This record gives sequence, C-alpha cells and structure tokens, in this order.
Amino acid sequence: SILNLIKEETYNTNQLKPKKTDLMFFNGLGGFSPYDNEYIIQLHNNEDTPMPWSNIISNPNFGFLVTETGAGYTWHENSRENKLTPWSNDPLIDPVVEIIYLRDNITGEFWSITPEPVRRKGLYTIKHGRGYSKFEYENGFDIIQEQLMLVPIDDPVKIYKVSLKNNSDTIKNMSLIFYAEWVLGVDRQATTPFIFTEKDEKTGALLAHNNYNEDFQGYTAFMYTNTTNTTITCDRDEFIGRRGCIKKPAALKHEHLSGRTGAGLDPCGALMAKVEIKLGEEKEIIFLLGQGKNLEEIHSLISNYKSIEKIENTQAEVENYWASILDKIKIETPDTSFNLMMNNWLLYQSLACRIFARTAFYQAGGAFGFRDQLQDMMAIIYVAPEIVREHIILSAEHQFLEGDVQHWWHPPHRGVRTKITDDLLFLPYVTADYIEITGDKSILDEMAHFIEDDQLKHNEKERYNIPKISEYKADIYEHCILSIDKASQFGKYGLPLIGSGDWNDGMSSVGHKGKGESVWLGWFLYTVLAKFIPICKMRKDFEKAEKYEKLALQLVENIEKNGWDGGWYRRAYFDDGTPIGSAANEECKIDSISQSWSVISGAGRSPRVREAMTALEHYLIDKENGIMKLLTPPFDKGDQEPGYIKGYIQGVRENGAQYTHAAAWAIMAFAKLGEGDKALEYYHMINPINHTRTDKELMKYKVEPYVVSADVYANPNFPGQGGWTWYTGSSSWLYRVALESLLGFKKKADKFTIDPCIAKTWAEYSIKYNHKNTKYLIKVKNPNGVNRGVKSLYLDGKELDDRYIPMINDKKTHEVVVILGK
Repeated sequence: SILNLIKEETYNTNQLKPKKTDLMFFNGLGGFSPYDNEYIIQLHNNEDTPMPWSNIISNPNFGFLVTETGAGYTWHENSRENKLTPWSNDPLIDPVVEIIYLRDNITGEFWSITPEPVRRKGLYTIKHGRGYSKFEYENGFDIIQEQLMLVPIDDPVKIYKVSLKNNSDTIKNMSLIFYAEWVLGVDRQATTPFIFTEKDEKTGALLAHNNYNEDFQGYTAFMYTNTTNTTITCDRDEFIGRRGCIKKPAALKHEHLSGRTGAGLDPCGALMAKVEIKLGEEKEIIFLLGQGKNLEEIHSLISNYKSIEKIENTQAEVENYWASILDKIKIETPDTSFNLMMNNWLLYQSLACRIFARTAFYQAGGAFGFRDQLQDMMAIIYVAPEIVREHIILSAEHQFLEGDVQHWWHPPHRGVRTKITDDLLFLPYVTADYIEITGDKSILDEMAHFIEDDQLKHNEKERYNIPKISEYKADIYEHCILSIDKASQFGKYGLPLIGSGDWNDGMSSVGHKGKGESVWLGWFLYTVLAKFIPICKMRKDFEKAEKYEKLALQLVENIEKNGWDGGWYRRAYFDDGTPIGSAANEECKIDSISQSWSVISGAGRSPRVREAMTALEHYLIDKENGIMKLLTPPFDKGDQEPGYIKGYIQGVRENGAQYTHAAAWAIMAFAKLGEGDKALEYYHMINPINHTRTDKELMKYKVEPYVVSADVYANPNFPGQGGWTWYTGSSSWLYRVALESLLGFKKKADKFTIDPCIAKTWAEYSIKYNHKNTKYLIKVKNPNGVNRGVKSLYLDGKELDDRYIPMINDKKTHEVVVILGK
C-alpha cells in the first residue's frame, strides 16, 4: 500500500507560470494562436472558464467530445445510441469519466495532466485544434507533461499519447492509471446490469460487451496501453472505493489493481501501467479506447496503433485531412475575427460536429435531421462536394411514397414521421444548389428507394418507428418533384400549409388542425420553384416547368395580398385564420425570417422589402447586447397557443432570443439589398469572437469564443449569454453568407464570379482558392470606397469582358484582380 499520499497544497501566486500574451483576442483565459489553427486556453489552478469550452473530434463513424477540463465522452457509429462512455450535459459539474492519473510511486503524490479531476498548482494549457486536443501541464513535480487526444480519419479508436520528460535530478518511478466508465448504449443506468468485462489474453487489452444493445450486438469495446507492466480492474467499486470519488479514488492508494473482471460488477475499465523515467529522459505512452465489431477487428486496431511511430503518422494524416478540406479556400480581410472564423472554425464546426459527430455538449442527438444536415451541405459543397452528393441521395432514401419525409432518423431508418412542412423542400433546394455549383447534372439520374408506413392520422402529430423500405425506387429528379408537389398545398389565404411546424419546429400548434398557413414557407417554396424550373426545362419536363411558373406567380401574389401587414410581412396564420407576426399581436408582432426571405427569394416587392428590413432592424436588432432576435415580443401569457415554443423562457432559443440561423439570413438579405455596411456590421456583431474579447464580455457571453452558438439569450436576466453551441446549422449558413453574399465568391460549374457586397471602409481583401491542382489568387480592390459593383476584372494581367473566370486544372497559379467601383 502506498501510504504517503499528497497533502493539500497552498496556492502561491508567485509560483505561477505567466500566460502567453501573443494570442489573438486573448481574454484572460484563452485566445487564438497566431501560428497555427488552435484555440489555446490557459488556466491557473484557481481559474475556470464560465461554461465548458469543448472540442469535437471525429471521423464519419467514431469520435469524442472533450472540454477544457478533460471531461467529455466517446461514441461509435451513433453518438446517442452507442455511447461508449457517459455524456453528461451538466455545465455546472462537467464530470470527468475518462481519466489518466499520474502517480509518483515513491512519494504517493498523484495528479492529472488535465485540469480535472485532480487539479494541482501551476498552469494548465489546453489546445483545441482541428482533429485533436492537447493538454499541457508544467508544475512542481519536475516533469514536463503533455496529453494528446485524437482519432484517426477512418478507424473506431481514440488515441491518447502521454509524453513525460523528467526534469528532476532523480529517477522517476511512475504509474499511469487510465480509467473510464462504460455505457455501451444510451444511458449508463440502463446498461450497467448487462455489461460483461474480461481481459484479452493475446493483447492484454480490457474488453467490455453489452449484448443487449440491440443495434450494436456483438460489438466489443476495449482499452489498451502499450506498456508491459500493467494491472487492470473492471470493478468501479474497487477503483473509487466506498464513498470515494474520482478526485481521490481508492485504487491510487495501492501499488496495483486486482484484475477483477466479469459480470455483475459496477462496470468500468482501469489500466495501471508502471514506467521508470531516467534523468532528462522523455517517455511516450499510448492508451487506446475504442470498439470493434469482433475480436479480430480489435486485434487489428491494437496492432495498428500500438507504436509511437504509427501515432505520429496518424497525427500527420489527421492534420493533412483537415487541411485538405478547410484550407481549400483561405481569405484575408481587414477583419481578423472574420478571417479566423472563415478560415477554420465555421467549416470545422459544420463538418466535424454537424455531419460526422451529430452531437455536442448540449445535445447528444446521433440522428440525421432531414433539413438540418441538408442545410449544412450549403457550406460543405465548396470544399467537399462528394460528401454533398452522397448526402442528397441518402436524404432521398428517407422520403415516404406520399412525398413527405422523416423529420429525423437514426441510421439506417428508425425515425420520426411528422406533419412539419418545410423539411421535404430542402431536398430540391440543395439538389439544385449542388447542380449549379458543381455542374454535376448526373445526380438527377441516381436512383433512391422510398420508405413506406401508414400515414399519420388526423389527430396524430408524429410517429416514431422503423418504416418499411419500399420496393419502389425513383431517380433524384422524381424525388425532388414529389417534394415540391407535396409541399404545394394551400389554405384559404393561398399560402402553404404550415402543418405541425415549418422551419420553426416550435410553432407546432399553429396549423396542427390542417388549416394554418405560413408566409415564410411561401417565400421558401417560391425560391425552390425558381431554382427548379430551369432543371425541369433541362429535363424537357415542360409541363412541370409551366405549372411551376404559374404557381410561383400566384404564390407571390397571394403573399403580397395576404402576408403584408402594413409595415412588414406577417409570419403565419393559425388554423382559425388569426395572424402571427402582425402589429395587432401582443406577442410575436414581428418575425425575422419572413422579412429576410422576402429579399432572399427575390420575389418581394421592391418598396416593401426595404420597409420590411427596416422594421427588422428597428424591432429585432439589439446593438447593446450584440444580438439579432428571431421575433419579438416573446410568447408568454397571451391567448395564442403557437406550440412548444411558448414553453421556452422568454428570450431563450426560438422564443425571442437570437436564433443565429435566422440572423445569418438577415445578414444575407441586407447584402442582397446592397447594404454592405450593415451586413458586415451585423456579421461582426454576432461573431462569437467579438462577444469574448475582454473579461467583461466573456463573463456575459460565457460559452466558447471559437464556435457559433445556436442561440444567444435576449432575456433581461441574462442578455447576451450564449446558449447551445457547436451543434447548430448556423455555422454553415454563416460560412455561406460570408463567402457568397459578402465576399462575392460564387462557383458555377467550371467557372466562378466575384461580385461582393462589403463595407465601404474595406480597401481590399484577398481569396486563395485551390481548384484541384490549380491555385487562384484573387485580390479585390475597392479604391472608391463602394459597397458593391465590379468596375473591371483581370485574369493573369488581361482584362476580361465576361464576369466569369474560367477554371482550368492546369496545375498553375493564376492571379485574379477585381476592381470595384461605379
């Protein structure tokens, strides 16, 4: 027994290592590295971030969440249904469930390289990067310590590389203890009785099974270390001890672990590895946590990732993978905060979190949302069009024979059927966008099956089950046409039916009786029709094209007649014909998205759309708190019963907060009107970096400075506080709005245009675009200080008459110069 346990330490500010001061937008706790793509957090032992600041590290089938304390969780294939370790959603405690303890076997002192669970004096440095997080700790134990965490680009294994350098004048006899709590399903409390653990005699790995996890039966989780002097236990009672805790577990009092495995335990995994570090020596130890479909796969994973050389190669592969996507387009503008988000974090958030992981600190979803991930494709299309193509086909396979779609689903097909009316329209919307940008018309000929199930009854809002895969297939064109036709159902005002919600799911009772109508959906349907009419003509489907042309004209007429409130556009109509988003309403007098989409659609009448955007600016933009509200006033105690949105606190989420998704649309609308100063002012205003520049701002906003929050509160008790971060489609829209609407870069098949709308104060900016093996260096100059208007265009020194720059993969570097002016 190791009896000489560490004593409580006295905090001495004179011993603190100073923080870096060269970080960009350093707020006292963190800032952006000027040298690479990391956000660096620095915490002395009495400091904490105001909320968890996390990173999502994932490949398409596996990943983990990690916060600045070292907390988080790991999953395989489905981040909700197959959690390997527990997800907490507890921002107050942020419990750590995967831990590497370090213990000095001579003194008995123990600690963790991560700030939790065993925090000691000194400076903790946390580096969140693209595809990895790294923890560094330099303290009084005379050991330089680093803990790197990452996943490979395609394998289901989490890699820990611990680096220890002995800076003392004595040999260090150390133990490293790797501990994790198992879930192997959705919820630990439910799965604990069914988890069976054992030791793999071939590799020494610790194995854990849950054969009662129906969708992942036969899968086996594992923990492994590449050190030889190792003992294990799978008994949480043994490891933590009676009335113990992870800050001071009972197992650290003992020289080794018992080796206990089997069924009927409170299951965990723990590996204790002993290492000796000589004077000046640096040792690197590998720990692995993953899951295989069988023992053969586990052996293969361990064999592949047990060497330091392989881990270093994997780290390089991960960094190169993310660089190949995120560095395809690089921008340089006068706004550094704009550059940081555009060159790194917006796309990383969209792909790593929304597409691959489908989870974050505030939601472990695991599912694909029909509209959600399709909208994410609007950003991904510029850097990874192959992912977009694949996802369009996948989405089409979740359409019912009747034309409606699953609102969300867990792969392969278990999901929810609803009466939400906008989901299905995102299939033709994104398909048309994909064709326009890539020029790939062949996607329309790809075949995709339908799904079948009983239709929802009149009083049935939704149903969660597994539908039948239909024998009937259709090409993507037919799937899109079916979506448009299904959505073209109208009420007495000639507007599309809202059903149990349109884009705002919270308006679930506005039209649940089948008569409520949506003004916003009218604008969106018009947009889809306008995008798809040329495709119908290209397919020689002239009958559909003519039908859609007439429908589009009639739709605009109906919106202008029945959607205009006198100073702005209404949002919707209840089943009984009462309007929402009207000056006559006590709650929700005005809603943002009806105004912005009157502009984005290109269908709103010219005098009215400017009046509508002026109203949006007057009622919904709060410059003091740096937010753009979705609607105002929030729903509270009024007679209207719009749905579950009313259950939210006033000024939180869709109920009157900034819903950043809609804020991006408003910025897009201002840019389309030519209001470049306003568009960039508001983009700058809602950029999370500009909510966290100082300690005061940071303590108000609280959440991560480097990723977008789905909502920012407008509630007077906590105005300007960030809400649900990472898992939001607003990151994709903010990227697309910045690239196309502001910077003016628009790709069309084998050519691109530059037609920006910027602030008059921007003298110039540049874009580096990598097209296959060819580079385009684009410089936009604004000598006359205009918002928009291209005066001249040069390619490799020659002026072009056409505004389109041809893209040829000649493996050369081409220079494009754009001169703005009137």
